[in-house]
Amino acid sequence: MAYEKEEWRPVTGLGKLVASGELKSIDQVLESGRPIKEPQIVDAFLPDLEDEVLDIAMMQRMTDSGRRVQFRAVVIVGNRNGYIGFGQGKDVQVGDAIKKAITKAKMNLIKVKRGCGSWECGCDVTHSIPMQVQGTAGSVRVTLKPAPQGIGLVTGEVSRKVLELAGIRDAWTFARGQTRTTINFAKATFNALKQTNMTRIGGTP
Repeated sequence: MAYEKEEWRPVTGLGKLVASGELKSIDQVLESGRPIKEPQIVDAFLPDLEDEVLDIAMMQRMTDSGRRVQFRAVVIVGNRNGYIGFGQGKDVQVGDAIKKAITKAKMNLIKVKRGCGSWECGCDVTHSIPMQVQGTAGSVRVTLKPAPQGIGLVTGEVSRKVLELAGIRDAWTFARGQTRTTINFAKATFNALKQTNMTRIGGTP
């Protein structure tokens, strides 16, 4: 496995359960309710995880020693099959900022509940989302609605990338607020996807 090649030595209780084989899937990890504090946990179960840099911004601030420049990277990770993570990282080097953001995105991984909640479609294929959900970040509010097969992702570029890496192929998206702010638009979309796990469907216990 990936973590064996990197000589991963887990330091958290959750990591030790994964390394020992007591937790056998990423679903068991997420259902445990414990925070993921080691990205190798995700690497162990999702070696095909892709990452996408959504935004890199230069940030300046004055210190006693002068002007200090840092870069902020906004990154999503996903396997295009129901798992997505969002993270941001800061560093004086662009590459290191991206690495930090990828690490945080892995530790912020969620499972997206997929389905077909569109009355126009009604198929049993997991191409969309099962119900309407909303997510907010800053001034941005994103509403995702199920769409029938073939509609595609009716949304902006940033939100589309998030949905694609999550494995959503068809969805209507409505956004309000400063959607030009990449970080908030991406995070609001991510938070909306997170809500698919918060709502019960049809009284399922």
